[in-house]
Amino acid sequence: MSLSKFTEKDYELIQESYGQLKEAARRRCANQEELDVVQKAFDFANEAHKDVRRRSGGPYIIHPIEVAKIVVSNIGLGYKSIAAALLHDVVEDTDYTVDDIRNLFGDKIASLVDGLTKIKVVLDNEDRAKRQEDAYSESLQAENFKRILLTLNDDVRVVLIKLADRLHNCRTIDSMPEFKRDKILSETMFIFIPLAHRLGLYEIKSEMENIWLRYKEPDAFKEITALVNRNIEGQEKQIDEFIAPIQEAISKAGFNFEIRKRVKTPYSIWHKMQTKNIPFEQVYDLFALRIVFTPDSDRKESERDMCYHIFSIITGIYRYKPDRVRDWVKHPKSNGYEALHCTLMSEKGIWIEVQIRSKRMDDIAEKGIAAHWAYKQEGYLSENDSEMDKWLAKVKEILVSPDVNALELLDIIHNDLVSADITVFTPKGEQKSVSKGSTALDFAYGIHTEIGNKAIAAKVNMRLVPLSHVLKTGDQVEIITAENEHPKREWLQFLHTRHARNVVIDYFKGNKKEIVEIGRKTLSDKLESIGYRLNNDSAESLARYYKVPGRNVEELYFRVGLGLINPDPTIGEVLSARNTASKGPWYISMFNWRRDTQNQVAKEKKNYVIATCCRPIPGDAVIGIKAPDGTLTVHKKTCPVADSIASKHGDWVVVPSWGTNVDKTTFPARLSIKGIDRVGLLNEISRYISLVMGVNMRKVYLSTEEGIFEGYIDLSVHDRSALDRMIRKLSSIDGIQSVVRTDI
Repeated sequence: MSLSKFTEKDYELIQESYGQLKEAARRRCANQEELDVVQKAFDFANEAHKDVRRRSGGPYIIHPIEVAKIVVSNIGLGYKSIAAALLHDVVEDTDYTVDDIRNLFGDKIASLVDGLTKIKVVLDNEDRAKRQEDAYSESLQAENFKRILLTLNDDVRVVLIKLADRLHNCRTIDSMPEFKRDKILSETMFIFIPLAHRLGLYEIKSEMENIWLRYKEPDAFKEITALVNRNIEGQEKQIDEFIAPIQEAISKAGFNFEIRKRVKTPYSIWHKMQTKNIPFEQVYDLFALRIVFTPDSDRKESERDMCYHIFSIITGIYRYKPDRVRDWVKHPKSNGYEALHCTLMSEKGIWIEVQIRSKRMDDIAEKGIAAHWAYKQEGYLSENDSEMDKWLAKVKEILVSPDVNALELLDIIHNDLVSADITVFTPKGEQKSVSKGSTALDFAYGIHTEIGNKAIAAKVNMRLVPLSHVLKTGDQVEIITAENEHPKREWLQFLHTRHARNVVIDYFKGNKKEIVEIGRKTLSDKLESIGYRLNNDSAESLARYYKVPGRNVEELYFRVGLGLINPDPTIGEVLSARNTASKGPWYISMFNWRRDTQNQVAKEKKNYVIATCCRPIPGDAVIGIKAPDGTLTVHKKTCPVADSIASKHGDWVVVPSWGTNVDKTTFPARLSIKGIDRVGLLNEISRYISLVMGVNMRKVYLSTEEGIFEGYIDLSVHDRSALDRMIRKLSSIDGIQSVVRTDI
């Protein structure tokens, strides 16, 4: 931020932006009194931020105005949240206090502003200095995330406004230096995008995903966007022809409805290509239609029955794929989403997804939890309400747990946010939601602690199964118990949910001394087998490596004794200066790196390591993570491991660039190939790679079944451009249907 007198043009820009907000607020506010509060908040914030500019050079007040626009238009919150969004930076960036806000705007708005105020210093100077000396202690960044999420205990609107704040920061991210951009985008992908998804904010989630891709993989973003636009131009007429008979048939049935066309977002296309290992041409569900109907009070059908009625109409016109039907009307998602999905085949041979929703379902799908509550207040109740309440209660329980530090919390919350839920049933037919991957024992603990503790087996769909049996959607589950049964240590090897694992761990804390001794002996034997000795230094190093809270050695032994930590021979690398043997001198000349805003090249030499989780090659967009020991690990910008680290330790992020000596070495890369088998195909592939491209093949794995082959080839290449040329050439060979780069 900087100070500079506003010009006439600046004032015009402010008034134009606020005029748009005022118009949106007028449609949302119930009366003039509520509008007056919004006006008062704008006047106050406008004066407080007068002559203050953002990094981009524009007036700072534009930021809170834009956040308030998102709050009202994308999320649908009311006047108090709009006012809080306008005021959200006043306490942090000016001399005004929360008490000043309370005196002017009342307790609730002051409480929202207080929750939104970024806490830069959470501990006193002495403790902060201690933290800075200890590079492996909790990061202030993670602590701030914890405090943001703790506001769920008070008012979830704080988190909703925070998401709006993050979205606008993403929209204006271009004015930030690259290392700052990488840090913000990593935080966004690791925490804020999953949070938006869990709270049902589809619009916000999609926009943040696309911004993430635009900066993390700019070439892929441009290419996918161009391909989508080309497909739209080529198939627009066919889509309209597909819609016409649907429109006519639903109208004849007397429904009040509209049909909207939707194109898959660049990020969702890219993500599908990555996860399914397919090229763009094999993403078949590019287009979707949304049928949104407004229930007529004269009709005797329920919303759910109307969805099924429309489904029967459209599937009477077009053939549908039974395995692609998704009934989230009968079994809503835990984030509030309700709709009936099906995929239809057009007369031109194009698969098109169709989503059927009521107006209420559509509002909840777009605006999430805020719309959910608005309908609830108006008397609409859904079986999904309790699921959202359960999730919020679970998050609150995690947040206030004294055993969870801020860094652990981020992983726990992230894993919970990205986990999918499945629906199972009790023996009496009661519906229960459990996270995907849950076992029968997880289900038992979800019902009651004592049922879990005394469980000996389960019946799934009337068939006897072990407690480790992984549940699937639609399973009916019955738990068999025995009065004298108790938890077993081996249960920790297959329990999936944090709640169940914690209950079992708490049970064994009664025998902690014995288990600590088992763990110490196990660890000592393992270290001796690879030539190391267990002492205070080695134990502390391993406690740090395994992220044991406070580097507590006794807790390390306890976790090893329970089987929560299974040390393997790689721990020798941890004790030998973090795998220094893998750092060749050529890394030093391969990269330059910059950390400051002037993009100056650092003069000091560093130890560089190519990350084995994503294996970037020259030409890839990369991010550097500079650990406290000076080692700089280079990841792809899209690497989820890098996102995870950068979300907790933003100060570790640097911007490496490929140096001038990279052509002297080669890098491992993998191409996954699918196609129709024929005689001589493998010879043709290997001849091109080895003789034409002069590239060394390190490993080839291809399998054939009923005339179809698939597999991969591991190569040693100099850079990405050579790999891209190879992909294009191999794709043109007769019989090959797809060639994509995948992780090794």
